[in-house]
Amino acid sequence: MSFVKNDNQQLTVLDSTFNLTEREKRMLEKSWAKTFADKVFPAIDENIFSVLYSEKASRPNTPVNVIVGALILKEALNVTDYEIVEAMAFDILYQYALHTTSFEEQPISDRTLSRFRARVLSYETENDVDLIHECVVKMAKEISDFMDITPDKQRMDSLMVAANIRNLSLLELFYTCVANLCKIMDERGTKIPDEQHHYVEKDDYNKCIYHKRDMDATERTVIVMKDADILIKICDSTGDFDDTSEYQLLIRLLKERTIIDDDGLRRLQPKEKVENPSEVLLNPSDPEATFRYKACASILDTLET
Repeated sequence: MSFVKNDNQQLTVLDSTFNLTEREKRMLEKSWAKTFADKVFPAIDENIFSVLYSEKASRPNTPVNVIVGALILKEALNVTDYEIVEAMAFDILYQYALHTTSFEEQPISDRTLSRFRARVLSYETENDVDLIHECVVKMAKEISDFMDITPDKQRMDSLMVAANIRNLSLLELFYTCVANLCKIMDERGTKIPDEQHHYVEKDDYNKCIYHKRDMDATERTVIVMKDADILIKICDSTGDFDDTSEYQLLIRLLKERTIIDDDGLRRLQPKEKVENPSEVLLNPSDPEATFRYKACASILDTLET
């Protein structure tokens, strides 16, 4: 997938705002969407993220400013991945804010957001550069102005917005490894405790990653990490899973991303303490893959599958 800037912001004859009444147009002009569209969206520096894509001629990327804008809105308005994708399809406020009112079809799906977060985490792990943080900090004033007028705003600044986006990508990595082990345990007839059995259910990924808002991503990651410990102990007691990649990858993830403190409790490893970042697990579907400059898109496309 190659990087292409989203420079085409001209309205087309099919633009949905042309169908609004004068009263509706006035309401739109006074809404939070107007402030986001005029101040925040234009301030998004797409070039920062060009390193995530290939230089070879290939299918163009989903507009990066639309993805980053959607991620910022998601945090500011306290909505889930699913809700923002749904809102972009049907809510003109979101379309107006993200300059997509002239799109024949909205360019984002829930997998678009998760894959983008995975690419950013991959790049940060290898290069110690948090692209989301870099981008959002440059927009601190614009985001602050927007938060001041957002009707359902959260008490957060630009640094909190960036941290929340990053933490969700780590949650997705943990969840995928735990769910994969649960599924192989279920296939082999091993009893899974009731509290962890939800990982084998068809829609659990969406419920955990996209729909929950009652706790932040870090809190959810800690819960998944604790579930991992429980499942590993069950597998260790039977000795039936040592030969499975699902078991080995979860062991590897816990070793690379967590630590055992003096009290014997497992905790998430601070990112600056992660050893050999170029060798850590980034994608359970391709455990031997490591990040390559401007080439991580192909590595991470199957993270959620």
